[in-house]
Amino acid sequence: MIRVLITDDHPVVRRGLRQILEDNKMIGHIEEASDGRELCKKMLEQDFDIILLDISMPGRSGLDLIDQIKKINEKTSVLILSMHSEEVYVKQAFKRGASGYINKSSAPHELVRAIKKVYSGGKYISDQLSESIVSRVLGDSYKQGEAELSIREAEVLVLLSAGKTRTQISKELMLSPKTISTYRGRLLKKLNLKTTADLIRYSILRDKPDLHRENY
Repeated sequence: MIRVLITDDHPVVRRGLRQILEDNKMIGHIEEASDGRELCKKMLEQDFDIILLDISMPGRSGLDLIDQIKKINEKTSVLILSMHSEEVYVKQAFKRGASGYINKSSAPHELVRAIKKVYSGGKYISDQLSESIVSRVLGDSYKQGEAELSIREAEVLVLLSAGKTRTQISKELMLSPKTISTYRGRLLKKLNLKTTADLIRYSILRDKPDLHRENY
């Protein structure tokens, strides 16, 4: 029987995931955690086969928590369940040791399929992720010549490209506005850009290279 620990800071999301998993006979034990501290506490108290983990967690990022999970029990598999489908998140998740990555908008049957695949020792990527992302992630290649971004830098880039202000981003990531400005400055320097508008345009063209070809 599969032992699962659901880690998400939204009670409604945890409740919904639990209901999906409880309907499957292969899943025998389900626990919940609302943040990284509770996650680690429960892992120290009992063994889990799979950690179902959200990326956007208060405090430490879900991606950062993968390292901690593996330190506590390297045999525990991590399945990322996130609303982010950008390549940088997928790449970093697998690079840090995750066994699977699916989008929160995936159908319930895909979540169960992903858990079974990861439990059997395999890797799983959501059907909603494009073939190009899959091939690049599994091949561990990523746009030659592009600067490598940290997890926080990538998060700030994604939120900036979504049109969010510095204050909105600071609240979502639970960081100070000054820290967000620092990350923005690092992004501009790493990507050799000058303004927030440049960052937004870069993000769009990175994810949709065909637009770049059409402009030149």
